[in-house]
Amino acid sequence: MEKAGNKKFAVLVGCNYANTPNELHGCINDVLAMRQVLIDRFGFEPSNIQLLTDAPDSLIKPTGAKIMEALNHMVDEAEPGDVLYLHYSGHGTRIPSNRRAHPSHVDEAIVPCDFNLITDLDFRNLVNRVPNGATFTILSDSCHSGELINKEKEQIGPSSLPPTCSSTINMTKSKAIPFESVLNHLSSITSINTPDVGTHLLELFGAATSLSFSLPLHELDLIRSIHEDDGILLSGCQANETSADMNPHGNGGKAYGAFSNAVQIVLKENNGDLSNKDIVLMARNLLQKQGFEQHPCLYSSDDHANSPFLKHN
Repeated sequence: MEKAGNKKFAVLVGCNYANTPNELHGCINDVLAMRQVLIDRFGFEPSNIQLLTDAPDSLIKPTGAKIMEALNHMVDEAEPGDVLYLHYSGHGTRIPSNRRAHPSHVDEAIVPCDFNLITDLDFRNLVNRVPNGATFTILSDSCHSGELINKEKEQIGPSSLPPTCSSTINMTKSKAIPFESVLNHLSSITSINTPDVGTHLLELFGAATSLSFSLPLHELDLIRSIHEDDGILLSGCQANETSADMNPHGNGGKAYGAFSNAVQIVLKENNGDLSNKDIVLMARNLLQKQGFEQHPCLYSSDDHANSPFLKHN
């Protein structure tokens, strides 16, 4: 029996986008496999794990509103000492930033099944609300997932490690939807003639639209990082890279996300506690050996970089 303030909660999101031009194959498999690992290895109670997939028989579809509802509930219920976890496997994208003080002029975002984008600013706002002493770990197996928590400190990434060798593998499909494709899809639904993605999203989703588009411009820059916050991001790749979705003909033909699969292998081959840094470095090395050209990253405070993955401190 877990004590109050010593609990573990998870939201697992897998989007395959079946029967669309953006179809992937391994994302639902990724989160189903992770669910079992959370229970068997990390002691999560099944009742504290919420699964959102776009499988035909799914009880809760991973729309933008449903994902945010699950994450908001998890954060609102959290107490100091709790472990919160989001595993996302699906498409990512980069969109023009509305923030005046944003140096890169783009925001990273995940793409729910209804294209109601969830941006790095939304994840920053969630992390800011986590009670002191709790942790919120995000593992995002998606393209452009580096920096998905806005202004989180880089521990392993493009500024901290040299580039590695080029890819030798034939990627089945990348988990990226270009911004132009996102805009074209939303435009076809709203029939509004504007290149502003926020206008389309607000028309379609109203109050459920990302903070990046629903807040007035002067308020966007007010959402800042908290010094030494409790957010931890393990990203499948750097912000300017893509992540692979593999649909192999061998191995029983079971599809998987390259990063999710690498993490599964690392956990299976290593008993005992592994730090967040261990997980990312081992997964990065494994993907390099497998011939992938994606570089997992870690963003967190210095303390959390060396803390055990998904363990109470």
